[in-house]
Parts: sequence; C-alpha cells; structure tokens
Amino acid sequence: MKTLLLFFCLCNCCGFAETQTDIEYARVGNQVLKLDLYLPKVVNPPLLIYVHGGAWRAGSKSDVPILKLLNHGFAIASVDYRLSTQALFPAQVHDIKAAIRFLRAKSELYHLNTKKLAIVGSSAGGHLAALVGVTKGHEELEGKVGEDLNQSSAVQCIISLYGASNLQTILLQSTDFGLQMRVPALELLLGGQPDQKPELAQLASPVAQLDNEDPPLLLIHGDADSLMPAAQSHEFEKAYKSLSLPVDYFVMPESKHGGPEFYDSERTAIMAKFLQTNLVNK
Repeated sequence: MKTLLLFFCLCNCCGFAETQTDIEYARVGNQVLKLDLYLPKVVNPPLLIYVHGGAWRAGSKSDVPILKLLNHGFAIASVDYRLSTQALFPAQVHDIKAAIRFLRAKSELYHLNTKKLAIVGSSAGGHLAALVGVTKGHEELEGKVGEDLNQSSAVQCIISLYGASNLQTILLQSTDFGLQMRVPALELLLGGQPDQKPELAQLASPVAQLDNEDPPLLLIHGDADSLMPAAQSHEFEKAYKSLSLPVDYFVMPESKHGGPEFYDSERTAIMAKFLQTNLVNK
C-alpha cells in the first residue's frame, strides 16, 4: 500500500503518466544493462537521458533527482551502466551511448521524440554525460555495445551538474578532503592515476574532446564543493567559450557537492529554460 501511495504521489507531484522500470537495453557478456523510463502527460515528448553519480563506482538508476522536469513535458530515461568496479573506462560511455541508440530504435514503441534528445548527469554522471555529449561519432568512445549500432548516439544539448571535465587537472585542483575520494575513484576508473595513464585520462576528459560542432552546454556547480572542484566547471566553460560554443554556467554560492538545492524549483526552472531554448525550440 505504501508503494502504491508513493507511486500516486509521484505521479501527481512530478507530472508523469507512466513509468516503465528495468527495461533491458543491452547485454555485455552475462551482464544485463537496464534503464527506467518516466513518461510525462504529453504526447511524443522530447527525451532526457539521466546519468547518476557515485564516483563512477556506485549509484543506481533508481536515484533520479530531476523528476520535476516531467512537469515541463520531458520524458526521462535513467540509465544504469557498468560501474568502475565492474569494468574500466570507457565501458561506462559505451553503455550510455548504447542506451541512447536503443531508445532511438524504440522511439515509436515508447512514443518518444528522440530527434530532440538531451543528456543530464550529476557528479560523476555529469562527467559521463558531458563526455557522451561531446563525442558524437568518436569511434573509440562509441563502442559496440547493444544491437542498435545503426542508430545515432548524438545528443542536442548537455547539462552537467557539479561534474568533472578534465581528469588531467582534477587532482591538482582538489582539496585534501577531495583527494581522499578522487584518488581511489580514478584508480578504479582508469586502472591507474592520470599521470600513469595519460592517454586514457585525456580520452576521458570532455575538455580534450571538443570541436566546433558540440551541442549547447549548461553547467551548475557549487563554489564550496570540496569533492568535485568547481574549477572543473570553470575550465569547461572556458574551453567552450574558446570555440565560441554556447554555454551557460550557474555558480551556486556556498553550495557543496550536490544536495536538494540543485534540484529545487529555481534550478529546475533554469534547466527547463535551457532545454526549451536549446532542445524544444531548435
């Protein structure tokens, strides 16, 4: 009864008409990769791919803090991917791109407008979302996961919430507290530290993968973040501007790493406006 009540509360508060969980989008060996799909109360909605955080080694598709965007008419697919405890980078990017291709192939089945598709991520998920977003057609990062390799993994815009952008500089920018998490997390992700795996660290850095055709980017980061340096978002903004690419950067004064304020009505409105301008109205 509590589960049913929660479902109806979410439907009323977050504006979705239907939820489909544990949709299999690909398999890698014996591992099944799944996503959850939240559909708003509109016909043929544009789609947001949500990538959860967790230092690349934890987290789940069940954590979807952006559900308020359903009220603005967006469908949301929250994607699980192989964690760094299961596979080294770039497996995570291969999986997310496979999910995008799967949803494009099944757009009619799920009644989605995948011609208008954005990617959103938080923390480590923000890093992965950004990397997926700026590497359209990158052979090494596209991978061969899933059965829909004829579909595009391109996205039309990116939202990175307190995410990394440059694994080659992140340790130099980190606080002592941040290093306690970042050093072991990078060891798991890359199979070594960035200075030991410089080519892989560069491949994993969105700022190193930019070109003149990359999609609009929204960055939101707290200036008191001791886990993910705000300098990462500053660096990403600067790299975008150097190529005259469209970028918006909102600094959250005195905000730390994540928290409900990043998903409150004000921040949701910022995200919705960005998506309306760069996705819906394009």
